[in-house]
Amino acid sequence: MTPRALLALLTLLPALCAAQASINVGSKRFTESYVIAEIVAQTIRSAGEAAAVHHPGMGNTGILFAALKSGAIDIYPEYTGTIAIELLGRTPAATLPDLNRELAEHGLAAGLPFGFSNAYALAMREDRAAILGVRAISDLKRHPDLRLGLSQEFLNRKDGWPALREAYGLPWAAPRGLDHGLAYEALAAGGVDVIDVYTTDAKLGRYRLRVLADDRGFFPAYEAVLLYRRDTPVRFPRSWAALERLQGRISNQRMIGLNAQVELDKVTFSAAAATFLAESDARGTEPAARQRSMLQLLFGADFLRLTGEHLLLVFGSLALSAAIGVPLGVWAAGAPRAGQWILAAAGTAQTIPSLALLAFLVAFTGTIGMMPALGALFLYALLPIVRNTQSGLCDIPPGLKESARALGLPTGARLWHIELPLAARPILAGIKTSAVINVGTATIAAFIGAGGYGERIVAGLAVHDHAMLLAGALPAAVLALLVQWIFDRLDRWTIPRGLRAGVRGGL
Repeated sequence: MTPRALLALLTLLPALCAAQASINVGSKRFTESYVIAEIVAQTIRSAGEAAAVHHPGMGNTGILFAALKSGAIDIYPEYTGTIAIELLGRTPAATLPDLNRELAEHGLAAGLPFGFSNAYALAMREDRAAILGVRAISDLKRHPDLRLGLSQEFLNRKDGWPALREAYGLPWAAPRGLDHGLAYEALAAGGVDVIDVYTTDAKLGRYRLRVLADDRGFFPAYEAVLLYRRDTPVRFPRSWAALERLQGRISNQRMIGLNAQVELDKVTFSAAAATFLAESDARGTEPAARQRSMLQLLFGADFLRLTGEHLLLVFGSLALSAAIGVPLGVWAAGAPRAGQWILAAAGTAQTIPSLALLAFLVAFTGTIGMMPALGALFLYALLPIVRNTQSGLCDIPPGLKESARALGLPTGARLWHIELPLAARPILAGIKTSAVINVGTATIAAFIGAGGYGERIVAGLAVHDHAMLLAGALPAAVLALLVQWIFDRLDRWTIPRGLRAGVRGGL
């Protein structure tokens, strides 16, 4: 089987395992998006027509929009202002019918407003703002020494910092980028003075923040709606009818309460969604949301799914890397000039920042999820395998090579029966190194909806939940140790004792 065919098979395995038609629901990397997506997914399941697969924390607006257009997901919660300005380049005043006329060109539509609006805003600590007399965004011009900490998405959005700075004539050229999930703690600790917030954030009251008035009316209305593929209501009429019952059911105060359950009371996204649906009578009785112990988090209902996805990411990419890296290492050992270029290329792949590589592969493949994630991990795993194969073959004593030639063995036979067995230990060490590295690196795949233990880490970052972070990090650490142990046993079982004692190499 060719590497390309193997990659395609590994990518299709999750889909082949799903017998029932499914609706793929996406969400961004912040609390509200997780909760609304869970409400949507649970409502779809309650209709009994299709399975609903929630792909949490897939990334920013651009990634979700691309995933929707490509068919990787079918639906996700979005905001009218974001659709108008960020996605379609329209004015903030564009109505929903106006937006739908343009979205139709992409095979998409927006609708089913939930009943609340969540706008961007800037906020300061109440005590600091009172001392400085800052009540509105325009007041910030009088205090150029203030330190701003803004989320990366806000820094780069068309309706974000660049346009806001121009509209208000603000003096800061390059504010500090700060993850939204960490911004409140940084503000409370005095690390920054001004952050961007969502007006339905649960932590606004807890941290006693002053939301600065948008006195020039810069921010448009951000009504929460569903952005979906136009054929979804036709393909799943019963599911869509169930979703229509959610329209207008969530007020601003109710959304703040749902966010607070997750961020302050530390309940799961799914539990908060289930409680809302039970209270709003949108479906049958559900258990009340409750706090979770560390063991409940660690071995929650998603544990087996996340473990399977993580194993697929690690060993799927490792199989491809070994299948291609060992032959490349053999080539590098046999042709020193070509070997320099091969090692340089493999080394260059290691220097590319992981998120940048993922973003490039998402654009290159035109999809999100497993395929670009496997591609990135494959590239990261190449260097140790190529380098160890090349060094293992080059370190074989010349006398052994000459003895093989004296026996009259052809090149292929010498390589297969003598040289590769002699270099087996360093080659296996390179594969082991790549496997252990990939266990940790695979956690970033959650940023593009590929799942794995990183899904919990991304969710923990979104709500600053240390227990959730540990629930993702601990299984990954245990898996890395387990992989190390398995390869140590393979070393003992597959490498003859004489070679283990006599041939040294590896990273």
